[in-house]
Amino acid sequence: MFRDRTDAGRQLAESMADRGVSPELVLAIPRGGLPPGRVVADRFDAPLDVIVARKLGAPNNPELALAAVAEDGSVWRNDELIARLDVTDEYVDAERVRVGDEAREKAEQYRTGSFPSLRDRRVAVVDDGIATGATMRACLARVRVAEPASIAVGVPVGPAETIDDLAASADTVVCVETPAAFRAVGAYYERFDQVSDEEAMATLRSR
Repeated sequence: MFRDRTDAGRQLAESMADRGVSPELVLAIPRGGLPPGRVVADRFDAPLDVIVARKLGAPNNPELALAAVAEDGSVWRNDELIARLDVTDEYVDAERVRVGDEAREKAEQYRTGSFPSLRDRRVAVVDDGIATGATMRACLARVRVAEPASIAVGVPVGPAETIDDLAASADTVVCVETPAAFRAVGAYYERFDQVSDEEAMATLRSR
């Protein structure tokens, strides 16, 4: 259990250090990933930036992620789920454009300037927790094409199966807690208030 996102960031940073992870750049997934991302970045004396992705929800069930799209258009698709629900390519393609535009607009809102160069740098992607991992997978696809030296995923909590699956998309995955009967991410925080855009941007620029 974490007191709040800052406490989660402290525990995550220590776990990363214990695993020998020392990022040269930390990319946080807004909004909830920014408070722990700030702590991790400060722990390793690394710059903090954002990376944004949006879920592509199923028809009539927007919380069920069929895919996710990152700010540059990188896509992760759950093809098995798309086929099982018999979702049309036309729906997926139209939603991919829409949520991709949302991700790009959000990134532009948070970031001053262009996306940082990742080439040959040790990069950590941080969020406040993972459930399905859809947005994280899209973010990792965005990071991978930028040719970093290594990619580490850092999260305070997530289901063991998802954490294991992410190992195929990152060089290292650090997760502080992997509860056996995973519930929602917020269930593992004493305080899990929504992070506003204003708070998130202030955290990003606080150093």
